[in-house]
Amino acid sequence: MTDRRRILIVEDEPLIAMMLEDFLDALDYKAVAVVDTIAAALARVAEGGIDATILDVNLRGGERCWPIADALAEAGIPFVLASGGDADSITDAHRDRPLLSKPFTMDAVSKVLAAL
Repeated sequence: MTDRRRILIVEDEPLIAMMLEDFLDALDYKAVAVVDTIAAALARVAEGGIDATILDVNLRGGERCWPIADALAEAGIPFVLASGGDADSITDAHRDRPLLSKPFTMDAVSKVLAAL
């Protein structure tokens, strides 16, 4: 048996985060943590043990995910940007990253993670 890939979920909507956890479990991935702020995400990235990340572009309080994206890129951790339709707001530095559009489907999550 192989170890399941460990996925960090950065999502500020609890119901969406729970749905992603369920999708990951069904797809044989392991959600290592669910965080909803830049500070929590940066701390979790620094801890290590992450194979990939699903990263919501817009977080609570108007925070944008770019400091997290930069830290993930620097650490060599692949990530997917999750967006509810504001793909135009993605910074040039991360425009080449895979995009997961909301509302999510299990098939879309499976495809985007497999492509990483």
